[in-house]
Order: sequence, then C-alpha cells, then structure tokens
Amino acid sequence: MERTASNIQTPNPNNGNANSTKTSSDQINNEKKPYVSHQIDARGHIDYSDNEHAMWQALLARQATKIPNRACSEYLTGLEKLNLPANQIPQLYDIDTVLQDTTGWQTAAVPALISFGKFFKLLANKRFPVATFIRRSEDMNYIEEPDIFHEIVGHCPLLTHPAFATFNETYGKLGLSASKEERMCLARLYWFTIEFGLVGQSGDQGKESRRIYGGGILSSPSETVYALSDDPDNQPECRAFDLLDVLRTPYRIDQIQPIYYAIDHLDTLFDIVDSDIMSVVKKALSLGLFEPTYPAKSA
Repeated sequence: MERTASNIQTPNPNNGNANSTKTSSDQINNEKKPYVSHQIDARGHIDYSDNEHAMWQALLARQATKIPNRACSEYLTGLEKLNLPANQIPQLYDIDTVLQDTTGWQTAAVPALISFGKFFKLLANKRFPVATFIRRSEDMNYIEEPDIFHEIVGHCPLLTHPAFATFNETYGKLGLSASKEERMCLARLYWFTIEFGLVGQSGDQGKESRRIYGGGILSSPSETVYALSDDPDNQPECRAFDLLDVLRTPYRIDQIQPIYYAIDHLDTLFDIVDSDIMSVVKKALSLGLFEPTYPAKSA
C-alpha cells in the first residue's frame, strides 16, 4: 500500500501515541537515507536524473489506470488543464502558469516536511508547498514523506477549481492565528477533506455517484481502488461530512484509512469555509476525540 502524509512536520495529531523503546542497533537497522529536495536554479529550473524521470513515468502510468470513473470530474478537468508530461517530472513554473491563469495560485518548492507555521503561511498567500524530490524505487508503494508526485498529481489538478483553492487559502489564514491545540484539530479537517475526502452521497444516484477528490487517495493506486470498494469484506466506512465529527475523528498516517467523509458537491467546500470553523474547533476540543476505529500502532 502507499501512504503519503501532508507537508506538515507535526506531533501526532491524534493527541498522543505509544512511545516505543528501541535499542541503538534497532535504530541503525531501521534508518533509511533521508530524502532531500532539489534546489531550483536561477532560471527556476530543477535538474532531475534519468532514474527520477523514470519513476515519475512509472507512477503516472500506474495511476492513470486507476482514476477513470473514480476521481471527481473537477479533478479530471484540472488534470487535463495541467497537461502533465508522461515521461518527465514537470517544472514548477509550468504548473504555476496554469494555476495562475485559473485561480491565482502558484507552487512553492519546500523540503520534504515543513513546520505548521510555514505551511499555513504559504496557503494563506495562495502558494501550495511542493517537495522537489521523488520517491526511490524501494518506496514506490509506500512513502510517508509527501513527494512531488503526491503534490502535483494528487493536489494541483484541483487547485484549478475555485472552491478547492478558496478552502486552502482560508484554511491557511485560520491556521496562522490558531493555537497549537487548535492547529492539531485543524489538521484533522485537512486530512479528511484535502487529503482523504470523497464527494457525492450514495442517496443521490446510488454509490456510483461518489467520487474521490482527496489528494492522498488520488496519488495512491491501492487507496484509489479501496476508497470506493463495494467488497463487503474489504470496504471502508463512508460518513456524510459533519464538521464537528471530522474534527473529533483520529487517524493514522501509515495505513489505508478505515473512515472517509463525503461532501455533497465540491462547492460544499465554499460552505465549509463560510461557516464559523473556529467555534466548532473549540467545541471539538472540549468534547475530545472519538475512539479510534483502527488498531493501535505496534511498538
């Protein structure tokens, strides 16, 4: 399975997890070479290796077989607008040209993980953080760090849509003035919308009307299939979006999600940002988290 986290470098947003005790030899054995983002040159260009371009090609080709009839129509329209190259990693200035012309957004090259403060500031200024590295072959199916494939293929198509773009901008502005505890709560809102959100309710035209808009799903072949699965033995729980419930729902970043929340339409994101989000955040903090529906992480 593939699992990608958002760009935020943060403690566990579910308010604590078990601390495992490892010996020095365990730590050495579990260490892996960290990812380092490429630097942009004076022309705004990034040089990637042939192996990195080959990984992009393989990832894009694999995901192209999964998203038809699963991704929402707005995502597919955005993907067409971006016109991503099949054989090489796109340059950020090419992505920026499309985003600027549609919603006034642009990308911002960042390391693999950034602080809450930087993340919110970038979004508030209509700049979407993109880590300028791509996963290695040994991490093709599983990577916690958000790489350029996750950010460009998972999120940028929908940044061409006004509701998705406005939600991200408003979210960033709210986060800038939020307390540490409120930011942890807001992280759950982002997780169950921008990262792992579904759109369309089963009451409309049956389950066939439900589609994916979350970038964490759309950049993961296994989760793209699983999120809309009708297999009774391997089926996630899908709940109608309720802001208070979302803010109280814990999650893990290292496994396929057991719960998704579905909004009615992508423009519902406008309704969410027009609501008093921070009042609901305060209520969620006073009530506390729901019991997890996933197993505890092993030590």
